[in-house]
Amino acid sequence: MKSKKLRQHFISYFQNRKHQQVASSPIVIKDDPSLLFVNAGMNQFKDLFLGQKKVEYPRVVNSQKCLRVSGKHNDLEEVGLDTYHHTMFEMLGNWSFGDYFKRDAIFYAWDFLTRELGVDKDRLYITYFKGDENQKLQADLETKNIWSEIIDQSRIVEGNKKDNFWEMGQTGPCGPSTEIHIDLRLDDDRQKHPALSLINCDHPQVIEIWNIVFIEFNRLENKNLVSLPNKHVDTGMGFERLCMVLQNKKSTYDTDLFSNLINVLTKLSKFSYGKNSSIDVAFRVIVDHIRAIVFAIADGQKPSSNGAGYVIRRILRRAVRYGYTHLNLKEPFLYRLVNTLSEDFKDIYPEIFAQSNLITKIIEHEEKSFLRTLGKGLEQINNLVRQYEVKKTEIPGSDVFFLYDTYGFPPDLTNLILKEKGLCYNLDEFSTLMSEQKNRSRKSSEINLGDWIILNTETNQDFLGYSKKEILNVNLLRYRKVTHHGQNYFHLVFNKTPFYPEGGGQVGDTGYITNMHISDLDFILPVINTKKENNLIIHIVDANIFNIDLKNKENIGLHVDLKRRLSIQRNHSATHLLHNNLRLMFGNHIEQKGSFINSKYLRFDFSHHQKINDNELNSLEKNINQNITNALMLKEQINVPINEAKKMGAISLFGEKYTELVRVIQFGDSIELCGGTHVNNTSEIGWFKILSESSISSGIRRIEAVTSESAIKYANQQFNILGSLKNMLKNTDDLEKSVKLLVEENKQLRHLAESNKKNQITQSFNELNDKIIDNGNCKSLSAEINLDPASMKNICFKFLEKYDDIVILLLTTHAKKIIINVAVSKEMVKTKLLSANKILHLIATHINAKGGGQDFFVVASGSNYDGVPKLLKAFNKIVTSL
Repeated sequence: MKSKKLRQHFISYFQNRKHQQVASSPIVIKDDPSLLFVNAGMNQFKDLFLGQKKVEYPRVVNSQKCLRVSGKHNDLEEVGLDTYHHTMFEMLGNWSFGDYFKRDAIFYAWDFLTRELGVDKDRLYITYFKGDENQKLQADLETKNIWSEIIDQSRIVEGNKKDNFWEMGQTGPCGPSTEIHIDLRLDDDRQKHPALSLINCDHPQVIEIWNIVFIEFNRLENKNLVSLPNKHVDTGMGFERLCMVLQNKKSTYDTDLFSNLINVLTKLSKFSYGKNSSIDVAFRVIVDHIRAIVFAIADGQKPSSNGAGYVIRRILRRAVRYGYTHLNLKEPFLYRLVNTLSEDFKDIYPEIFAQSNLITKIIEHEEKSFLRTLGKGLEQINNLVRQYEVKKTEIPGSDVFFLYDTYGFPPDLTNLILKEKGLCYNLDEFSTLMSEQKNRSRKSSEINLGDWIILNTETNQDFLGYSKKEILNVNLLRYRKVTHHGQNYFHLVFNKTPFYPEGGGQVGDTGYITNMHISDLDFILPVINTKKENNLIIHIVDANIFNIDLKNKENIGLHVDLKRRLSIQRNHSATHLLHNNLRLMFGNHIEQKGSFINSKYLRFDFSHHQKINDNELNSLEKNINQNITNALMLKEQINVPINEAKKMGAISLFGEKYTELVRVIQFGDSIELCGGTHVNNTSEIGWFKILSESSISSGIRRIEAVTSESAIKYANQQFNILGSLKNMLKNTDDLEKSVKLLVEENKQLRHLAESNKKNQITQSFNELNDKIIDNGNCKSLSAEINLDPASMKNICFKFLEKYDDIVILLLTTHAKKIIINVAVSKEMVKTKLLSANKILHLIATHINAKGGGQDFFVVASGSNYDGVPKLLKAFNKIVTSL
């Protein structure tokens, strides 16, 4: 059965059993601090399991995009090495929220596999949770007994906590699970080795295909379990594995989900899949990773240097690395797989097809950047190889860490190259340095979430901030203590609030709380931020002000900082006008790729293939200000069915998660789905001024702008600068002419200065050339000169070009610092194994110098001028000993 038909067959089966199909949520998570990516089908339903959101549909079915590359569920390093692990995969799932439980869930799974799909019953095996005395968890005998009515007990296996007690993370919803495993081996193998001994043992042909979790507990921070308000069912079946079973393949990579990608990669690389194990690993890594990269970018997560973006960058670089090393792909190639992937998935995930051009450009840009890094790293590794091939000693782990930390060069690729040369490095030292770096990074971003203290079991929370800026009759429902970056905060949740939580690019509201009667006092409590987490609007307050000795939990007052909110609203509405006018000017290929809106300015990222010139920016700004002058009224529509909203022409954003009912914001012909706060009339924006337009990545542009008071402040600053310039130039009539004359005069003076500098460098070079000492084995030059650092470097390189057996030390004084250059001819680096870095290390202490560079040239600066004679003496001693 083809994958498209199989996916729809699963969904239809459960739709016929009163399950509501819901769309896959974006693979990138924006409102759950415990996760970077969706790693299971249940992520989007977490707030339902916790009782924090009203259940709309008691039975649900879907196919969810998942990514397992970080945290507890991390499959990244296993991907490619075997034939069934993946980073990005689809999870078919059916859910029950307080409706059916164990018996029905088990029946549906068995019925779908054996009756609907015709899977051989004799190849299926079952696991259930055997309990855990240490954790005081009882065995799930109810599940075992239900299965005993369906399948012979000889094929029911008890499982441990690791395999059969499912937990989302350190805290959160959890419960026992039961798994369905299938034995795909040949009959002879099945007779020789019973499947029971191979279950959950990472055998490529005895694998889990369906996991059914009975969510009935919540794990607290103190590790205790408490029962959830209602019992739920969460099931997940790996779509790729199911395709493998139904298509009679031995590997998920042999299914039609990957065949087109493998065919394209075969043409690009000139290698064939299935003939060589190392080449096969590279194929699997690449076709798996390109799916993860493309799906993440399509949902709004571009590769970057931190957070979720860094994870995507790591995946991309791992794929490039395997192509470079094993398939001889020395030029960008990943981006050439995007069109094939987008065609394969355009029916089920149209967001990929719609953005394929942009995704292609982003990936190509990342590949080019990393291939340059690979080239620099390989040059450094070759230097290491030359040094240690002669010594035949172990390479220090610090050298390999330097390659990784400075050039981003992967240690596994370093290891591979060294092995080919018969060399190795100190893995323990490298691992220690890596561990220290990770600990520093972890501490800098660590966040500790305390357990919620429930004061009121009410779960409904009303946001009233569109119409109200303060509410006086509010009840506190729950609170918790949080430590972030070493600072302590409390998170407060109320039954209703006017505070807008951070989202959709708009920052969260600030303000204050009244009438809480903390301890024996009644004072104003500042709210420093507002965020949303698992459908809860959280008000953040400083723990140094707020303590838990509450005298009053009801009739509390919540007050939004009105001036700040109004400024944010102006900027948010202006962002909508900007988006619309960009599309009117340049076309519908303009799509929002990110935004940031606070009280001071707005930032808007969008897809566009070229720079917007000054004339176009002026026209854009003029059109937006005309929209403001026209006083366009806000037309707000709430609870609009999403399909109806799209028919109206409302713009939805890729990577955003929308409910079935949405809010539509319209100003004239600008229509968008939006949950943010806005002005009632565009005239309230006052004035719109563009500050800058720039490129932030391939195919992505950014505009920054200000409105209202911030725009006036900016204009006044510019007028003040113009006034100062007029006074300085003593020309109030034609400032532009005066500036042009000044620029031309400066140009001529710079040309003259450059000419003088060249003459000075030539003169100094000739004088220094006479001071070169021939030591027999090499030439040397050491001197203090009166030139700027750039000219001194220029002279060093001239000598390196002229002589292939010279060692140089030059120094000069600049900005109250002693600047030194150490240079070694490249031939001596190779033949004598000399290193400018090592020479610097031996002499730097005399002037307290710090610096570095490459083996043939380093730059350093020091502060102890009295040590210069000792520095020169130490250098000359090194040279004469060669």
